[in-house]
Amino acid sequence: MNDSTIHGREGRPNGDRRRFPGISSRAYEHPADRSALVALRKLSGFDTAFKALSGLLPERSLRLLYLSDSVRVSNRQFAHLNDMLRDACYILDLEKVPAMYVTQNPQPNAMCIGLDEPIIVVTTGLVELLDETEMRAVVGHEVGHALSGHSVYRTVLLFLTNFAMKIAWIPLGNVAVTAIVTALREWFRKSELSADRAGLLVGQDLQASMRGLMKLAGGHHLHEMNVDAFLEQADEYERAGDLRDSVLKIMNVLPRSHPFTTVRAAELRKWAASRDHQRIMDGHYPRRADDRDASVSDSFRESAAHYADSVRSSKDPLMAFVRDVAGGAGDLGGRLRDRFTGNGARGGPSRAPEDGAPGTGHAGGTGPDRTGGPGSGPDGAGPGGSGPDGAGPGGSGPGGDGSAGTGPGTPGGGPAAS
Repeated sequence: MNDSTIHGREGRPNGDRRRFPGISSRAYEHPADRSALVALRKLSGFDTAFKALSGLLPERSLRLLYLSDSVRVSNRQFAHLNDMLRDACYILDLEKVPAMYVTQNPQPNAMCIGLDEPIIVVTTGLVELLDETEMRAVVGHEVGHALSGHSVYRTVLLFLTNFAMKIAWIPLGNVAVTAIVTALREWFRKSELSADRAGLLVGQDLQASMRGLMKLAGGHHLHEMNVDAFLEQADEYERAGDLRDSVLKIMNVLPRSHPFTTVRAAELRKWAASRDHQRIMDGHYPRRADDRDASVSDSFRESAAHYADSVRSSKDPLMAFVRDVAGGAGDLGGRLRDRFTGNGARGGPSRAPEDGAPGTGHAGGTGPDRTGGPGSGPDGAGPGGSGPDGAGPGGSGPGGDGSAGTGPGTPGGGPAAS
């Protein structure tokens, strides 16, 4: 049975892979995923409320369905998957091993659902497609969902998706439920990136994770595929096209619960090379015992910073447009602010020239009756050439500076301007 706890040497990982005792899911969660989960964990009674909904949700029906029409993984059925499951739970220090089922479906897929207790389901299409190291990353991915508590929200998403289809004939009701489903899908796409990271922590083989994603995209013809070329597709997808393509990308991804496979591969490779991943591998990571003390505001700030950084570094045409608009608005706002506050003048305040005293001019005249450039002074003392016969009009704004004009002239004394 798989709903047991791990004791003794059972479930120990093979090879030299590291184990992460007491690891919190916050260690590997995507910033957008983490901010939502931290906020939900802070809500007192949230878990109780969700369990109260279990009578309305199809969880019992799903459990009975898989128990009656799928194969439960154990040491007697799909024993190699049972070993992988216990191995993943041991590495991520998940004491209670979730139930796992293999269901007949040629479409390669896996999911983790359930309110009270998570259930992991993998299809025969996935089992037949992946080798042992690739499958280990997938099992780790699903155990990561269980550790994060994603199974609760995935169950709600499944329920609401089916519910939206049933009330599609009610215009306003359908719009309201569709809006909730769309928001949940956006969050869940980020949670998939979190689970990909958990899969890497379990398998500890980046190339195996990359191969698994490639096979999900292109089938079992691994000898016909190349990881570098596959990742180049992700880069081309991000930067190709114009604003029309950016809108189409958004429309294509809205109905999906998972990000596109090339995007997942690129995101996972980026995280694997990050300092955050290296710190986890070195044993420095947040502990589960401290989850209740996690700051919601800090998590939201991290999420906002991540999205801001994504906009800055994105090669997508729409994101480039957003940067240009934001940059232009910032420049315009800065100019307007400087115009009305006087901060645009380059020099600091200086003593205003008295009547009959030489004014300072910016690149002043070099001969008689030449006019100097902008003068300096707290009241916008006018530009005026220095020396006799040089006289200039008043400048605007306080504290303009300028170099002195040269040449003979009458004493300067341009009028001050406001």
